[in-house]
Amino acid sequence: MRTYLQSCYHLPYASSRSSQWLFPGRQPGQPMNPVSLQVHLRKIGVPPQRGRTSAIRQLVLQAPAPVIAKALGYHDKTTTRLVTEAGGTWSRYAPGDHTR
Repeated sequence: MRTYLQSCYHLPYASSRSSQWLFPGRQPGQPMNPVSLQVHLRKIGVPPQRGRTSAIRQLVLQAPAPVIAKALGYHDKTTTRLVTEAGGTWSRYAPGDHTR
């Protein structure tokens, strides 16, 4: 990580040098594109898919799967499967309007 942070000062686009993003993008004030970040992570030996799945599993253990699905743009069946695999207790959450 230290090597990466030192190399940020030598990125080919000037907007990165003053950016406060850990992974700055080419546009000023914007983060790196997710696909570009994935490529960089793979180059240094970090499997991004495994980390992302672990993070989502942790989220579905803390909140209802349909809520996490809507917030992150996942299908609710995907997050429901993940919560079941992780042994979570939110598997019977009923999404929708509960004000009636």
